[in-house]
Amino acid sequence: MFTGLVEIIGTVTALEQLDKTASGGGGTSLTIGNAQDILGDANLGDSISVNGTCLTVTEFDKNSFKVGVAPETLRRTNLGSLKEGSKVNLERAVSAATRMGGHFVQGHVDTTASIQSVTPDGNALTFRFKPRDPAVLRYVVEKGYVTIDGASLTVTKVIDGPEGFWEVMLIAYTQEKVVTASKQAGEEVNVEVDQVGKYVEKSVAGYFEGTANGEFAILEKMVSKLVDERLKVLGK
Repeated sequence: MFTGLVEIIGTVTALEQLDKTASGGGGTSLTIGNAQDILGDANLGDSISVNGTCLTVTEFDKNSFKVGVAPETLRRTNLGSLKEGSKVNLERAVSAATRMGGHFVQGHVDTTASIQSVTPDGNALTFRFKPRDPAVLRYVVEKGYVTIDGASLTVTKVIDGPEGFWEVMLIAYTQEKVVTASKQAGEEVNVEVDQVGKYVEKSVAGYFEGTANGEFAILEKMVSKLVDERLKVLGK
């Protein structure tokens, strides 16, 4: 679990498609340098968010670390397009002492999105994103959260539909702390929508289908109460 508050920006030093070393496991591996600020308490098996993707540390030293990248991860994210010298957002998994300044981020990328435009607004930048999978737009709401390359950002505008998009604004401070600020129209970013929307959708479906049970039972009961009260107000 992560907060979406990027700790540092690291630099890709190697992307090996067939890493046969013990730490590579015979698959694709990614080595990231300039990461000394987050490796002081590192252990093998730790989770680190790399551009919003939760990956497991398989090797590390004082300045760099290696992670394995599964085929499914390569299909869903933009990690396969990284190359030596690419900059990436990095965040360690939360600890008991972590302040939740962003929102609950799983590090499970839902889809990628292409940058449609970058528009200056004073000292801020407005980014417009079009998702590869338009279905995720139902989870994106104005003033809600969306995770872009691992950074928790606030949605400023949403347009639904097959050609839909959403926008976020990067203030001057954030522009210095995340890799998105240096990207241009046409480039891709990793996207994770707010998981709360998914739980609510499943709970509403469970209420109408009569399948409320298990870990969603309490939430489905809350939804049931809200729906019943709303129907009473409407006289139905």
